[in-house]
Amino acid sequence: MPGITVTKIAGGIGAEIGGVDLRRELSDDTIAEIRRAWNEHVVIFFRDQDLSSAQYLAFAGRFGEPVEYPFISGIEGFPVITPVVKLEHDRINFGGIWHSDTTYLEKPPMATFLIAREVPPQGGDTMFANQYLAYEALSEGLKQTLSTLKGVSCSAKADVSKSREDRMANSPGAKANQVFEVAHPVVRTHPETGRKALYINIGHTARFEGWTEEESAPLLNFLHQHQIKAEFTCRFQWRVGSLALWDNRAALHYPINDYHGHRRIMHRITLQGDRPR
Repeated sequence: MPGITVTKIAGGIGAEIGGVDLRRELSDDTIAEIRRAWNEHVVIFFRDQDLSSAQYLAFAGRFGEPVEYPFISGIEGFPVITPVVKLEHDRINFGGIWHSDTTYLEKPPMATFLIAREVPPQGGDTMFANQYLAYEALSEGLKQTLSTLKGVSCSAKADVSKSREDRMANSPGAKANQVFEVAHPVVRTHPETGRKALYINIGHTARFEGWTEEESAPLLNFLHQHQIKAEFTCRFQWRVGSLALWDNRAALHYPINDYHGHRRIMHRITLQGDRPR
């Protein structure tokens, strides 16, 4: 579309979109162009977007149905906008491990939006990893093995549970005490692009279905190291008003916890997805 620019930020994943003011009501053609860039680059970024909560929600709603996060209450007046907060005294950041959002749900979110409201003077970047590339780089033999497996995701897995404890204590969600567990294919086929992607993550995947955790650990450990190889990743430096949109079906992300003593406040929206296949 005229005026829209798409600039890759790394070889394997990520592009910055320019020439778009998200405060305005965008045409269907513009939304379609943004969606094409998102499908191609897996995560896209916008800069200098001074959006109210209503404007932010309206933009996200053009891509799908926003849904509530089960463990933490949304911001006042907007239950589907989740605060992602680390305060000056906090030592652990929310979601501070490589993961795909809420894969322990029967229908995990298809997309995640994140906008920066307050950022530290330095640090607090987020890394992303392309799971199409991670799958495609595997041997044919391992691809065949993984095609038969399902990964069991659990919301109570220790590392990621600890990363949400402070926020749950201050503002628990409606299902804060519930444990979610579900099995999804280790390799999923993306419903829009038709490409195959690895769909496990160290934050939520506890074991393979029908296997014990001990039996699962060697192969899972290999895959977790493989899926975040540098050539599959990009790193994004936030500024106030920066907005990211990533494909939760084909990307992992990792918020870096390197800004102790400073405040970082982000607002997140996730969109309803389908059951992975």
